[in-house]
Formats: sequence, C-alpha cells, structure tokens
Amino acid sequence: MARLEHIPLDAAAADGLAEKVAFLGDPAAYVPRPADVVAIETHMAWVFLAGERAYKIKKPVRYPFLDFATLERRERTCRDEVRLNRRLAPDVYLGVVALTRETDGRLAIAGGGRPVDWLVKMRRLPPDRMLDHVIRSGGPGKADIAALGDVLARFYGAARPANLAPGAYAARFRAEHELNRRVIGEPEFAPATGAYRDVVDGVARFLDRHAPMLEERVRAGGVVDGHGDLRPEHVCLCSPPVIIDCLEFNRDLRLVDPFDEVSFLGLECELVGARWIADALTRHCARSLTAPAAVLIAFYRAYRACLRARLSLAHLMEPDPREPDKWLPKALRYLELGRRDGLTPRLR
Repeated sequence: MARLEHIPLDAAAADGLAEKVAFLGDPAAYVPRPADVVAIETHMAWVFLAGERAYKIKKPVRYPFLDFATLERRERTCRDEVRLNRRLAPDVYLGVVALTRETDGRLAIAGGGRPVDWLVKMRRLPPDRMLDHVIRSGGPGKADIAALGDVLARFYGAARPANLAPGAYAARFRAEHELNRRVIGEPEFAPATGAYRDVVDGVARFLDRHAPMLEERVRAGGVVDGHGDLRPEHVCLCSPPVIIDCLEFNRDLRLVDPFDEVSFLGLECELVGARWIADALTRHCARSLTAPAAVLIAFYRAYRACLRARLSLAHLMEPDPREPDKWLPKALRYLELGRRDGLTPRLR
C-alpha cells in the first residue's frame, strides 16, 4: 500500500511533545486550577479542556499541505488561527500564549521563561450545543438552522472575492480528484471501494465536460476566502451561532464557493443523521448570494464525498494509524452519500 507523504516526528520532537502533553494534561498547570483536564488528540494537534478554557498545541509535523515543524512556524500558524477564526467566532478565540521553560526547568503557561511552544487559548463552548451533538440528540430545529444560515450568508456576503485565476480554480479540482481516484482505487481498498466507481467517474466526467462552470464562478466573484473545514463539530448553536476551527494553515484550501462549503456541511450533517440541513442552508444562502446551477451544487456534493472518502482512507496510509477499524467503513459511507442525488444519471 502507498504511504501518505509526510515527515514523521524525530525522536527529540516526539519526546518533547510527550512532555508538553503530560504537562498540559495536569490540572496544576492552569490558573485557576480546574477540577480536571480532558485531553483530545487530533491529527495535527492536542486540545486540552480545562475548566472554562480550552488550549490547543500543534504537533511539530510536516505534510505536503502544512508545515508545523519549527517553533516559529507553529507560532505564526497559531496567530493566523486566532485572527482568521475571529471572523466567525469573535468572542471564542482569546489569543495566543507561550508555553515556557522556566529557569528551574519546569514548563509553565505564559511564564517568564523561554518559549518552547505556543498555545491557542479559547473560551470553552457548551458541548451539548455543538451541531453534531444536537443532530444525534434529535435536533436541531428550523430556527437553529435559519440562524446559522444568517451567520453564513453575512460572512460570505462580506468576504472579498478571491484573487484567483479561473483556470487555476478548475485545475485544483482536477488535481485533487486525481488524488481521490488514486487513493480510493488503491488495491488494498478496491475490493470495497470498487462498488462506487460510478461516483468517482461521475465527478471526473463533470470536470471534463463542465469545467467552464467552475471558472465562471470565479469570474462572477463567487469564490471567496471562506472557512475551509465547515463541519458540524465546528458549529456551536449558541445565540448567535459561532463557527470555529477554520483551515488556517493553507489559504488555497480556504478559497471556496460558498455553495461548495455549504454542500460540504450538508454532507457531514447527513452523515450524522440530518439530511434536510443541506437543502435548508442552500436555500437560505441563495436568498442573498447568487447560487450556481443545481448541477454544480450536485458536483460539489459528489466531489466532497470523494474527497472525504480519500481523507478517511489516508489515515490507513499512515505508518501507525489511530483507530484503524474506523476509516474504511467511514469512507464507504461518504461514497454512498455521494451517489445519492449524485452526478451519474445526469452525465450519462
């Protein structure tokens, strides 16, 4: 099986990260001291829930699409994360603080010693109001999604059109979908994923026949600097709703058609049990933004399904994947959703 191109942690970096994770997982590290700390590992970071605050430290990793390998790069990316996320969550992102090494060798948060890493400090959000939790609990209501649609429509309406060549926008889809095709078709996965070749081929045919539709979205100002990772676990249905965890480390991946991004959110909502949200948000945003043709929205949905399937499978291409039994079934669920209301019947 091919391996995901990345540079793993060397021994010193791994040891240093382990020490920092252990320190940040200790309630004694924080002022005021919380009753406990919940540590959550993600693909590229560790998040620590400590009382009313959350702290994120980035792993010192490098991939083709990001580079957190040096202290300077991690500081810069932390500051970008705060700046960009304040667009949609202005009261959540409190700032960047140093993790310091004191003269006695101890680690400290915002101490007086030498910075050895950087932390994004956030206000902790109520977990029961995160959209994925609300869906699994039987919600949300139409008023919740209308309020979310208002936030998104204002955000996209105020965003400046991307300074992007129309041809480059279409070419990005072609390049990414070629990666989708290669990973989904890996011999290790093909016995399961081969049943969804129609979804992968439908996206490819659309790109062959209708790339000018994508280019026209750029010319019309319909591609903006958006969120980049609009998933239900990043949406909090407080009043008003806030959206966290934008894709801060790669601007190119944030340059999106709002209806592509809303289609992605709808796909992810359907994955956890709420199919209706996609149509509701699309209709809501179309009241104030110029929507593309329905076939382009169908393309966005099928393309995103292939992309998410590929990213799920890519976890299995890591040297030491976390939760290895999770990823192939999840990839197949994405491909099944991509087939539903997809492109194949339209492009035969």
